[in-house]
Amino acid sequence: MRVLAIGAHPDDIEIACSGTLAKCVARGDKVIVCHVSSGNLGHVVIPPDKLRKIRDQEAINAGKLAGIEVISAGFDDLEIFDNNKAARDRIVDVIQYANPDFIITHNPDDYMPDHTAVSRLVFDASFAATLPNYPSKTKKAAKLVPIYYMDTLAGVNFVPTEYVDISDYIDLKLKMLCCHESQVVWMKDHDGIDFPDMVKTCSRYRGYQCGAAYAEGFRMCQVYLKGTTKRLLP
Repeated sequence: MRVLAIGAHPDDIEIACSGTLAKCVARGDKVIVCHVSSGNLGHVVIPPDKLRKIRDQEAINAGKLAGIEVISAGFDDLEIFDNNKAARDRIVDVIQYANPDFIITHNPDDYMPDHTAVSRLVFDASFAATLPNYPSKTKKAAKLVPIYYMDTLAGVNFVPTEYVDISDYIDLKLKMLCCHESQVVWMKDHDGIDFPDMVKTCSRYRGYQCGAAYAEGFRMCQVYLKGTTKRLLP
């Protein structure tokens, strides 16, 4: 299968679903991760132009650990929002390029504008990408596929309907997260948050819910034609 995960910022995927993606790679899937915005505003000391390059490389380094292709949609933080045709068209290109069998993205009810905007953009673009006559760079329609919403930060206001056992991948997940050194160090120094410990704790909590040592939770987008009788998650 082909799997596409679309996050707002370069570390969002590592936080919420990198264990699942690593497990997809292990079963033979082609996995592509796209971060829509650069994360250039995610620091107090490092200036945006410098941080943009740092975070892009951190994402690529994290992907390499699991054999994941990492691409960027090329927007900066807070440049993505509802009714932004340029952003929607860029995501159409990403979806058509990846041609996935399913997509993972943010929950529509998340804690910050970039996350909720990406969730809506993916929902809109996943339909537009299936239209053969919709203008795009690839000019090759993608399949209409299920969307899975990944967990929110710290699991706030998110009730999973599906779980993936990542017990064998928790160490890799944390190594991938730690590739995002600019954020891990900044969160520790600026907010006093041990980010790897937080992510591991949340994975342990989801594991308790489904009888695994560690797990990641998901919720399928339940709309017409996006359901399936198949188990797509690993």
